[in-house]
Amino acid sequence: MPSALPDGEPVPVDGSLPAHALRDAARRPLGFYLHVPYCATRCGYCDFNTYTAAELRGSGGAQATQETYADNLVEEVRLARKVLGDAPRPVQTVFVGGGTPTLLPASHLGRMLACVREEFGLAEDAEITTEANPESVDPGYLAELRAAGFNRISFGMQSARRHVLRVLDRTHTPGRPEACVAEARAAGFDHVNLDLIYGTPGESDEDWRATLDAALSAGPDHVSAYALIVEEGTGLARRIRRGEVEMTDDDVHADRYLIAEEVLGAAGYQWYEVSNWALTPAARCRHNELYWTGADWWGAGPGAHSHVGGIRWWNVKHPAAYAQALQEGRTPGAGREVLGAEDRRVERILLELRLSAGCPLELLAPAGARAARRALDDGLLEPGPYAEGRAVLTLRGRLLADAVVRDLVD
Repeated sequence: MPSALPDGEPVPVDGSLPAHALRDAARRPLGFYLHVPYCATRCGYCDFNTYTAAELRGSGGAQATQETYADNLVEEVRLARKVLGDAPRPVQTVFVGGGTPTLLPASHLGRMLACVREEFGLAEDAEITTEANPESVDPGYLAELRAAGFNRISFGMQSARRHVLRVLDRTHTPGRPEACVAEARAAGFDHVNLDLIYGTPGESDEDWRATLDAALSAGPDHVSAYALIVEEGTGLARRIRRGEVEMTDDDVHADRYLIAEEVLGAAGYQWYEVSNWALTPAARCRHNELYWTGADWWGAGPGAHSHVGGIRWWNVKHPAAYAQALQEGRTPGAGREVLGAEDRRVERILLELRLSAGCPLELLAPAGARAARRALDDGLLEPGPYAEGRAVLTLRGRLLADAVVRDLVD
């Protein structure tokens, strides 16, 4: 969740939505994203809306301590029930992200989940995920999470190489994420993901292969692999600007992606989104699929984004402002936008083209349809799905996904 918030129109004080956004809402999948904005230290590459204890100290953070955070988030879930109405709508997915959610006691994460269950109910097969820092959990903590209802966990591994972790300012010990996978399995987690990053300055092809091998040896059923993006304002961006480390170029990123596809594919993992691979369809992250397919989700927490029925809104960034709004009985929403038909068409292309199922060609405007034909001729789209009316990226197309998307949304 990026730290910068867009402009937008004001959100009503009570958070209410236009009637058209709630029309037929019960027919649409609903997910919850619960943001925990705390980190023990700030990673040099991170641009998310997160805060260390030192950053909160002296900035009004007394209202938003880790000890009281679950109370505030529970209030927003209750607000969501009021806004979305009383119609039965069991939640399909819950995803607790951050920050480092596991800096909070497991009982606090359990309370947040329990509130979603009490207010909305959970689908019988609901996917309940939390992100976790490898150094912030142990077998007892994981067992408590599982008992609270969590059935999927995502560990931030990033790399198996100590010098790469050092550049990223990651503090966990190499080997600890792999051990966490075994501990999560022992605790009864149905699904386990490892998050990896490639293209860190100083990382070699050998380092990246070693990371993939270490991840696979742990036996997760899902792997996410993202190219490092150096965001302005981060510690890593400043180091690169000072010449302390070198920026990794796009060709290296492409090579690393091809290595990931080679290694993961050989181990039986199938890509279903450009940066995500799963051993089975059941191992896919259903919460992220809600985002990618334009379903409804409520994002609770500072800076969290939500989408319901074509209305997108976002919360105030700072935990203290977030807490104050809820304590005063106001929505923490900072701004919102109403998505028109054209906005939603473009977003569908942007998101669905990244999926292995692709996007329907009927979404494309005439210029986009011509671009799709050129992309097919250039080997960027799969011919079989194209003949059946869908644009699906080839492996080469995935390497150039951003450029292909730009052409197709014209």
